[in-house]
Amino acid sequence: MLSLRFWLGLGVGIALCALVVLGTLSFFGSLIGPMLIAAPAIPVPPVIAPAEATKMSMQEARDLVANDDRKDFEFAERGFIATRSDPIIRRADGGVVVDLSSYDFLQGQAPESVNPSLWRHAQILTKHGLFKVMDGIYQVRGFDISTVTFIDAGEGWIVVDPLTTMEAAKAAYDLVSEHLGQRAILAVIYSHSHGDHFGGAAGIISAEDARTVRVKVIAPDGFLKEAVSENIIAGPAMSRRARYQFGMTLPRGPEGEVTSGLGPGVSRGTISMIAPTIDITTTGQELTIGTVTLVFQVTPGTEAPAEMNFYLPQFRAVFMAENANLTMHNLLPARGALVRDSKAWADYLTESIRLFGDKSEVMFAAHGIPRFGQAEIVAFLKKHRDAYKFLHDQSVRLMNGGLTAAEIAEVLALPSVLAREWYNRGYYGTMSHNSKAIYQRYMGWFDANPANLWPLPPEPAAKLYVEAMGGAEAVMARAREAAAAGDYRWAAMLLNHLVFADAGNEAARSFLAEVYTQLGFQAEAGTWRNIYLTGAQELRSGVLRLPPATVSAEMLDATTTAMLLDFAAVRVNPEKALAQSFALNIEITDRGERVLVTVENGVLIHEEGVSDKAAGASVQITRGDLVKCLFGGSAVAAVIKASGGVTITGDAALFDALVSLIEPVDANFNIVTP
Repeated sequence: MLSLRFWLGLGVGIALCALVVLGTLSFFGSLIGPMLIAAPAIPVPPVIAPAEATKMSMQEARDLVANDDRKDFEFAERGFIATRSDPIIRRADGGVVVDLSSYDFLQGQAPESVNPSLWRHAQILTKHGLFKVMDGIYQVRGFDISTVTFIDAGEGWIVVDPLTTMEAAKAAYDLVSEHLGQRAILAVIYSHSHGDHFGGAAGIISAEDARTVRVKVIAPDGFLKEAVSENIIAGPAMSRRARYQFGMTLPRGPEGEVTSGLGPGVSRGTISMIAPTIDITTTGQELTIGTVTLVFQVTPGTEAPAEMNFYLPQFRAVFMAENANLTMHNLLPARGALVRDSKAWADYLTESIRLFGDKSEVMFAAHGIPRFGQAEIVAFLKKHRDAYKFLHDQSVRLMNGGLTAAEIAEVLALPSVLAREWYNRGYYGTMSHNSKAIYQRYMGWFDANPANLWPLPPEPAAKLYVEAMGGAEAVMARAREAAAAGDYRWAAMLLNHLVFADAGNEAARSFLAEVYTQLGFQAEAGTWRNIYLTGAQELRSGVLRLPPATVSAEMLDATTTAMLLDFAAVRVNPEKALAQSFALNIEITDRGERVLVTVENGVLIHEEGVSDKAAGASVQITRGDLVKCLFGGSAVAAVIKASGGVTITGDAALFDALVSLIEPVDANFNIVTP
């Protein structure tokens, strides 16, 4: 394992939510041990009352909530055993990882600043504590955005998806031990390759437990590659956008963040990685752990590139990972990602129904709540499947009829037989966002209209729009008329042009913040609410400059050298690179790897397992020192060279030249202003 207790301060500002969650494990903030998500200082927003148009827009949601049969609440509360006596889960340094009391405001009916449907959903998602799903299966919910499951395997526990952070996972295990007795962990299962399903592993087992196979660590085929590779290249941009998706800088409350829509907020602790020791490669593969047999279904390319469900025959229970949720999921997260395949998602749910539907009396998952009864489970899976299939098929039908992404999003809606089911509503992903993702998957960004082939960038376009509309005062007047009429979408478009034409126009910024606030209050999607309210926050207070997070040595160790060099290549300064042309042989001494790095025509190329006798220099270096040099900058590289950590034959200046090409990235860039 690499020794990386070395502060590099690269300024990338990695965020898990993620990040993580989010599947975003963006790399290379500061390499000083386990990844830490710190809470930012949050500015207090001004009090803005919900407008009459906002109140009126929520009437349909009020009617739906008023007619709720409360079945989901019963499922969420069933089997409750206990929760923590102390609602605060802390890091070793005393910092807050989770405050279970922070959602205590979710009582009674929704205030006028929160969509009633989202309020109802948040009440369900934030019920926290230890729950008995059935004899032998227990869950801890509400400690993180995801859930963690404990399955009784006779001699000990099988733990499924150990949350995002070590502290949250340990708190969950402690709660289980307190009420069900102290027992060993026999196995840990990662259902898929997103950080909120493996990041807490080192809080309940050790890497040594896995290496010695005292604890089996089980994951779908391709897990490790996907866990470390997804979002590395675009990590800084994704981490910045994740702040918007998850409301990471918002206050929590009726005027701020009201969950992510998928679960509570992400725990802000220490993220680890313990590599799997057993891969699940095929559907139908079986494992027996202690007294429990598991039958797996692999579902690659659905909610994650590497994902799997499993069935427990002796319990007549099925685990659906993140393929079946309490909400419509994202096909393209607002933070960014490769577009997911809604047709494959629906097809795998069809296979799940065929494999497990008539056998299951209990269904549980990686987020949300269990469902009980064979008929209930099959109905849920079918209608959830049908929502994704309808979304795909009708988006493509309209696309083939000539509608663009924006036009499809404006007219496409689920039929009421599907839309009236709470689990198909858009709390995390939405029909609007997802239909655009399907268009993008098939057609790309261009809508075929020549006017959109070579458009002006936002700032110069905004100045011309404002001029064409008669100047700033005229645009402001039109925006006020639109807002007064409750047309906040049009008001936002007008004011966005005004702000991008003149970022110093404080009146326009303030008014746009008010408009975004009203749109946030109206939103049924937790993600949309967070995005609008974060935009309003940054218009008022500017971009909060979050400190860099850290990356675990285990995660870095699992990252291939090719991935590291890919990340270096996208940070090359082209002006500097165009002025140089050279080749370096690099031998990574502690890994027995050889890499040829060539800089030519402004591009960095790397070839693994290759060396060139004609290269200008040959470098011998450890992997850890290579990482420090490439991402720590010239000063760090000079220190390592002076210490004797690098051996160079040939032109030693070429190694310095390589390091000097790679520049840091500031992930605190502007979004709602130029």
